[in-house]
Parts: sequence; C-alpha cells; structure tokens
Amino acid sequence: MSEAPSASPHTSLPTAVPPLTAPSVPPHASSALLASLAPLLHEWLPRQRWFAGKGRPVDRFTLVSATELMPLTGSPGLLHLLVRAHQPQTAPPSGSRGAPPPADCYQLLLGVRRSLPPSLASSLIGQVPDGPLSGHSVYEAMEDPRLATLLLERLRVPGPLGSLRFEKEPKADVQAGLAPRVLGLEQSNSSLVYGDTFILKIFRRLHPGANPDLELPLALAQQSCARVPEPVAWFEGANPDDPYQPYTLGLLQPFLREARDGWQLALSHLADGRDFTDEAHALGRATAEVHTALADALPTLTLGRPQTDLLADQMTERLDTVVQAVPALLPYAPGLRRAFDALRSLSSAGPAVAAQRVHGDLHLGQALRNGDGEWSVIDFEGEPAKSITERRRPQPVVRDVAGMLRSFDYAARTNQPWNPEWAQRCRAAYCEGYAAVAGADPRSMPELLRAYETDKAVYEVLYEARHRPDWLAVPMAAVQRLATT
Repeated sequence: MSEAPSASPHTSLPTAVPPLTAPSVPPHASSALLASLAPLLHEWLPRQRWFAGKGRPVDRFTLVSATELMPLTGSPGLLHLLVRAHQPQTAPPSGSRGAPPPADCYQLLLGVRRSLPPSLASSLIGQVPDGPLSGHSVYEAMEDPRLATLLLERLRVPGPLGSLRFEKEPKADVQAGLAPRVLGLEQSNSSLVYGDTFILKIFRRLHPGANPDLELPLALAQQSCARVPEPVAWFEGANPDDPYQPYTLGLLQPFLREARDGWQLALSHLADGRDFTDEAHALGRATAEVHTALADALPTLTLGRPQTDLLADQMTERLDTVVQAVPALLPYAPGLRRAFDALRSLSSAGPAVAAQRVHGDLHLGQALRNGDGEWSVIDFEGEPAKSITERRRPQPVVRDVAGMLRSFDYAARTNQPWNPEWAQRCRAAYCEGYAAVAGADPRSMPELLRAYETDKAVYEVLYEARHRPDWLAVPMAAVQRLATT
C-alpha cells in the first residue's frame, strides 16, 4: 500500500522534543521495516484485548503509514504505525454480497531500544532479528513514561508530522511535564492519564472518517453542554485510500479524577441495600440534556415507514442469526419477534418516529458521577463492532434509553439474591428524570422502546454466550420477560 505524502515536521517544538528530520519512513524502507516486524506482530497483536479478529489467524500485514515520533537512531525511539491485518473470513456475514470486508486497520505505538530496562520488561513485544531495526527490542510504547510524555508534547504543539496531524483547541491550556500512567480499563482502546488532569484515549481499531467519540463531544461543546468533557486536543492519520476520510487516532479530554463509575456506584448501592432511584432520576435528566444538545447541534430527521420497516427487518434478522448461534433462545423467538412486528405496525398507524445523533452504546459504565453529584456521559464511540457509517446514523433516542434500562437490569442481576424490584424502581426513575427535561417520557412509545430493548437483549445473549457463559442467565431473564409481555 502506498504511503501518504509526508509533510514538513514542526519547527517550533520545545527543546524537550527533538525535531524530526525524516518523520515518515521512506517508501523504499517500508517493506523491509514491516517484513522485519511481521513475525513479532503475528504473535503479539492477536493477544491484545483490543484486537477484533480473535479466533482467526492473521495471514499477512500491509503498511498504511509509518512515522517516527522519536528518531529510531536514538534510544528510545518511538515508531507510529498504521497496519492492516489480513485475516480469512470464517463465513460471509448474513445477507452480504460481493467482496469481503476490508482488513482491519490498527494503530500501534512501538518503542525501540537497544537494551530494554527491567522496568519495561513486561511491555516487550520482541527483539527484531533482521532488517532496519535488527538487534533492537520493540515494546509497547505507552508503558514507557518517557515516550508517553513525548506523545503529550506532540499534542501541546499542534500541526503536521509526517502522515499525522495534531490539533488542539486554541484556548486549551495543556501543561508540560504531567506524569503519565496507563489506565487499564478499556477493552477496545487504550488510555493514558496525565497527572490526574487529562486522559488520552488511543483508538486501536480504526475506521476511516470522523470518530463519533471526537465528533459528538466537539458538537456538544459548541452547545455548552456541561455533561460531556470537552475535547482538548486530538490527532489524526492520513488515509491514503481517501484523503477526505482521515483516521481519528487519539483524543485528549479532562480527566474527572473525583468521579465514580456509574456501574460500580450502582453495585455498591445494591451491596449495601441502598436505593438508587435518586441517582437514576438524575442520570435520566443528564441523558435528556445530552440528547437535546445533540438535536440542536446536528441534523435530525423523521423515519418514514420504509425506514422503520427496515429497522424492524434488521432486528428480526439479528434475532434469526442469534437463534442459530444460541439454541437456548429458540423457545422465546416467536414472542421476541412480536416486538419487531409491533414496530412495523407503529410505522403504519402510529406517530412519526424522530431520529437524531445519539450515544449509541449507553450504559452505567459510560456514566460518571462527579464529586458535586452531577453526572457526566463519556465514550461516544458507539458499538466498536459496527462501521463508522452505522455509528454516525441518526437513530431514535430510545436506543440509548433501552441501553440504560438494560444496564439497571444487569446491575440488579449481579446482586445475590436477585433484586428485580430495585431495577424496576431505577428504570422508572430514569424515565421520569428523562421526561422532566425532554418533555416526553420514553415509555410513551412502548412499541419502539420494547423493540429496542428486545434487540439489545438479543445482542447480549450472543455476547454472553460467546464471551461470558456464566452471565448468560442475565439477558435470558430479560428475554423471558420480553417474550411474554
């Protein structure tokens, strides 16, 4: 794959960050570089928790771009790579036609040293036997405080660097010298916290075009929505296949150091036998504020009968696919299908269905309660398994509401003995809080809400069956309830 054109390096970098005279690896060296790293990547990449193609071998790699963020002639060096991992398709997606989907593109940040100190031994990827980096140790750069600090410095000084471009909000003040640490919580991405002041999310599996996790918080900042941390800086990578659809690579935002994760907060209330309705009500208000701001910032539309019927068809198709993969779902399939049939009836006889940009993957883990008791909403990336096009598509707001309602149910099910009344109270309080801000209760369109909650439960059944069989009883309980409603 041809490499994106190089741009001139920064000329105004602070002295702590050495200027790069040749930031992009020359095309003639790209093939040799990738060939020397490929044996290491074949072993290391599939083991990473953010690697999406688990269970399938990697046939080969192709290089999208290679940029030296720190010259490889020094020690340490910092190499930024965008690589495609080509894997065989186990089976074509249901209903798909034509060519298989393109290989997944991944962002790698590799440290390069002649000798790796003991403190970095756990981050070792391997020693390169030959090629341009022969004899060097290659490792995960985010684990190296010196290289993690360099990445923040690049964000402090916006501009192009090889095939990368760094951006910063003009009024943002990003201090130098903030100590970095890796935050080991995300599954599909990686994060660095700098001095408990900023958090940098590194997107690992990449899609061309604006990532909603950057796009939506920027739009909300324009609306002065205080529920979402405002982007401070970010960086992008050139897409040689389409220069108008660059890759979003990383996003720097304020770190809410005194905030508590909504999931852990709910579990602590359950464990102590405490009510959570006040918190759920406040979270409903926060969700409605975000939805209202998104509707003001970005285009909205009305779903006509063809679009609503298509939505019901897609939900039905997902159900049929999951039934084949999880036979335990089969007895409930007719009842679940009724929820999608009711959605079709709604499109022909009911009120018009409004659609707008939404969070796309809302649950208690995507909400943080700050030290002042107010809720913030984070992680607008949407479902990572879906394409950027799907994630950026306007949808009814009940998509997010259904996700949060399912999250209350999940929390209640983790507690022993099971406390279904706790979840019911939280669900009601959340919808009441939402209605207090939005002016409309999500429960006022029961067919739409039930269809989305059913679709979410079906997705959960497949996920738990594949990844956490011990949790399968949680969505199956919802399936039983929804199928008999």
